[in-house]
Amino acid sequence: KSMKNPIALAASLASFALISSASASTVFWTDVSWATVGDAGNAPDTTGFGAVVNEFRIMNFEFTNRDYAAFLNAVDQTGSNTLKLYNASMTSDGRGGINYVAGNPNGSKYVVKPNFGAKPVNFIDWFDAARVANFMHNGASVGASTEVGAYTLGGATSGSTVARNDDALFWIPTQDEWYKTAYYKGGGTNAGYWEYATQSETAPATGAATATGDGTAGGVGNVANFKNGSDWNSMDGNVTSIGTNGGPSAYGVFDMNGNVREVIEGSPSTSVTYRGGAFTAFNNGVAATTGSSSVNSNFASNINGFRLATNVPEPGSTLPILTLFGLALSKSRRRRA
Repeated sequence: KSMKNPIALAASLASFALISSASASTVFWTDVSWATVGDAGNAPDTTGFGAVVNEFRIMNFEFTNRDYAAFLNAVDQTGSNTLKLYNASMTSDGRGGINYVAGNPNGSKYVVKPNFGAKPVNFIDWFDAARVANFMHNGASVGASTEVGAYTLGGATSGSTVARNDDALFWIPTQDEWYKTAYYKGGGTNAGYWEYATQSETAPATGAATATGDGTAGGVGNVANFKNGSDWNSMDGNVTSIGTNGGPSAYGVFDMNGNVREVIEGSPSTSVTYRGGAFTAFNNGVAATTGSSSVNSNFASNINGFRLATNVPEPGSTLPILTLFGLALSKSRRRRA
């Protein structure tokens, strides 16, 4: 049976976080938790998408600025940015959430903007998401490789994407994995699909935001951060704190109908697919049948974000400590910056 509530998932796994101690150089994620997507072998939607033969786990929330800043400080301590993991628009744009401060000591040059910690990181591309997957695959500690693991990248920051390695521990979700997580009704292998990722056949209401960028809907209801409804930080439409602008999919996964669109793994290509609409999207950008777009593999914008997937552990095994640490902290559905 799939775990549909991220809070319940956190409670069920929290005890594992105490099984071992971790190096002081290990990055502990603040907002990374995992939902199990069960119902293996489910039928596809009429679109042809959504059939997945195995159980898997996927992040309950989009990857946030504070976790991405921690990643940057671990892999680019001097601020050289040779892999183009940091985009200057993260600083200059009113919807970006990370400042680069050249004068800060090594290992702390990337600083989250006020009120942006719990917002999804944006201005990323496929290569950035793949490097986070590699970093996590390799233990998520200072010095861990971003170039091998889930994907063999060899320093590439543009051009064709690459196929996932067979032994990947973390990866960018495939289109079928993402589609199933968002729209499948769950509870069997022929349960059918919702048109919207808020478990609804009707389009969500447009969410709004507080002055600090929390969604006013909280984590419930047929609401999404789209149609530029969340105005704050002097922006007409903006990202909102994860899990605060509408209810989850059937598997307990939030913000799949808005906030930022999310990169899909796909076959090796110079273009990649994004799913889920964004804070700018309209109905046809978030519906199951039409909610996808294709851009260059290295294209970054304020509506581009990501979440990762991972395996379901075998009974009696444990996930790496880095994947569980955040689950020991009680995660409410209302996230604040």
